[in-house]
Amino acid sequence: MMPGIPLPFVISLLLIILLVRLINRRESALGPEVAFVGACATLVTIAGLRWSFDVQAIRFIQPVIAASLPPIAWFCFAGLTGARSSMPIWLHAIPIGIVAILSATWMRWQPPIDLILAALFLGYGFALLRLASAGPDGLGAARLADAAKAQKATLIAGLVLIGSGVVDLLIAGDFNFYQGTHAASIVAIANLLTLPLIAYAVAVVGKSVSPPEAMDAVQDSLTDRVTAFGRSEPSDLATANDTRIVETVDRLMREKQLFRDPDLTLNRLARRAAIPSRQISAAINRVCGRNVSQAVNEYRIEQAKRLLANSDLPITTIMFEAGFQTKSNFNREFLRLTGTSPSDYRRSSTQNRNESGAISVESPAPGTR
Repeated sequence: MMPGIPLPFVISLLLIILLVRLINRRESALGPEVAFVGACATLVTIAGLRWSFDVQAIRFIQPVIAASLPPIAWFCFAGLTGARSSMPIWLHAIPIGIVAILSATWMRWQPPIDLILAALFLGYGFALLRLASAGPDGLGAARLADAAKAQKATLIAGLVLIGSGVVDLLIAGDFNFYQGTHAASIVAIANLLTLPLIAYAVAVVGKSVSPPEAMDAVQDSLTDRVTAFGRSEPSDLATANDTRIVETVDRLMREKQLFRDPDLTLNRLARRAAIPSRQISAAINRVCGRNVSQAVNEYRIEQAKRLLANSDLPITTIMFEAGFQTKSNFNREFLRLTGTSPSDYRRSSTQNRNESGAISVESPAPGTR
């Protein structure tokens, strides 16, 4: 009979496969995602060594790596906002340092490390939920085509962190009341439940990251300055200002065809329009009743409809010409806006064009009889 492989090592192997795939993409913007998956794989491996083989030597490093996960997750998902954090990076490292000190001195006075970890996971988890509550337009650095998925992934990541915080509380309670007899089972079940969610969230974020444009830093600085002036506009001009913003965006879409850029983000659109992203999002929401991603997809679908009706290009080529990257997203948006599939729309357009041509041949123009 072959010996079974402990579940944590199976999970770790799957995470390593995901890590290799992210590294092979060789995109600098994926740094937080690579660090997050790497930390998850390391933590799961260490948990497997501790609970499956009771390796005592790793008891120091396990809490330290666990404490690093919430800040890394925050940078991973909060980076999609494209905004500069008002909190210095080194402040996020303070809890990790505290946990390291407590872990090193645990044998002397046994501090409540699990409670501290629970607080970390819960705090960052609720912060990600707050970030996700802003909606797809709150993730200005995500591709508009993937903004909705990225928002859901951020929500899932927040729930995963909160769930991990609850697990830490359960482990602390198990050690206090049952001498840790159920701790290994709690860890195994928690890993089994969170792996698919972590893999999905990180994969979505990795696909949603748009490659940086040249001069992004300079343009972001200029946008920040414009935002400062935009906040001082009187409220009685809000409606007129919203209309002006929507007209500016519409002009950019029709004249510059920005919708054809598959990597278009809200922040890029804001830089091209020289209008703060928050104002664009709010204006489109108030005037059009939809978010920026939905509005841009409408331009893309209109372009696809024109090409389907007036050209013989393959549907896949039309999909890319219109600015979509995936067939599933293209078909879903096409169905949402037209009520039919691209292929059915092409057949209907061809049939209508043929019938119109037949009528024009058979029916003479008025006054020619």
